[in-house]
Amino acid sequence: MIQTMPSQLKDIHPFAHYADRLLSGGTLLPDTPDNVVHVMGALDSYGIVLDYYSINLIHIADHQFLNLFPVFKYFDGEINPARMWRHFCHDRINYEYAEYIMRAMMWHGGGGLDAYLDTDEFRENCQTAIAAKIKYNPVLQLFHKVFPEFLIEQIRQLSYYSGLGQFWRVMSDIFTSLAARYRRGEIKHIPQIVDYIKDGLVADAGRPITYSVEIGGKTYDILPASAGLTFLPDTAIPYVESIFFRGLPFLGTVSYNAQAQQISPDKSRFAYGALYADPVPVGGSGIPPTLLMQDMFRHLPDYLEEHYLKTERGLGDVRVKICASFQRSMFCVTNAALIGLLPKGADATAPEDIAANREFLLNWLDRLVPSQLEQVQTP
Repeated sequence: MIQTMPSQLKDIHPFAHYADRLLSGGTLLPDTPDNVVHVMGALDSYGIVLDYYSINLIHIADHQFLNLFPVFKYFDGEINPARMWRHFCHDRINYEYAEYIMRAMMWHGGGGLDAYLDTDEFRENCQTAIAAKIKYNPVLQLFHKVFPEFLIEQIRQLSYYSGLGQFWRVMSDIFTSLAARYRRGEIKHIPQIVDYIKDGLVADAGRPITYSVEIGGKTYDILPASAGLTFLPDTAIPYVESIFFRGLPFLGTVSYNAQAQQISPDKSRFAYGALYADPVPVGGSGIPPTLLMQDMFRHLPDYLEEHYLKTERGLGDVRVKICASFQRSMFCVTNAALIGLLPKGADATAPEDIAANREFLLNWLDRLVPSQLEQVQTP
């Protein structure tokens, strides 16, 4: 009997051709003019939306610190009758979606940020800030004495507000600058998009992730620079893991009844992220990403809207269309991240280095088998 060698097993991997495509300089998403319009249009609007999300998350972390009833947290400090009227008429950005993503990221955890929030040093930082915040509030003092973990847990969540806000700040800048280059005619192909995103991720890989609050005119460190938290390993990779891959099951699409066994008890086996989502239900009401699609629709570039108008349904199913375009763009972001994380670098030439890179890609591609990767290969 002929035994199958490990190298032969790699050759029968269902997505081995994608690994070979990436190693030869290709991309997960085919390089077609149609895909370029979809990806750039989605990133163009997404970059604007992320700017709003980032500003609001950081505002909440900095200015709503231990405010147990943050009624005006979505106003970014701009509280006036006109802003309030637009808010109540829902003429606004859906900041609820940003918080939904923050909670999903916090729940899944991973990376240095998650690990630091369980350290004694973090608890000491929390206790110092809490003491200053509730110094003249006897009600909160009593509350903290009875429930000593509650305020600490609130600060953990605020740390994720800040961390995700800082992550999205970088991604918004990358996407908006990329969109500007596209409008100038400098970006015409999918590999150019992937390379630009990859270079942006690498350039900011070591950007410090810190968080401090001002109480009574004094600054208190929550995530100090000494913790060594940085953009790529401590926010970017956990974000990809939590939001692109795992995600959260959507209410109404699967049963939460444990006896139905439609949701795995093992979070690591979740496959509800952006790369797996079916655009049709995601574009429907009651599904959280629909909020993002609505925000992107508010800032949809003219060229993508014109592209949609040429289709059979026009803008009648625009949120579904935006979801499909967004998903294609996220495969480009995933592509950029994978190339940037290759253990031996994208320029490796030695056979053993290429083999190590291929092994790395195949491990990730294992998880993409049930994704929408095959579906986005065709227009």
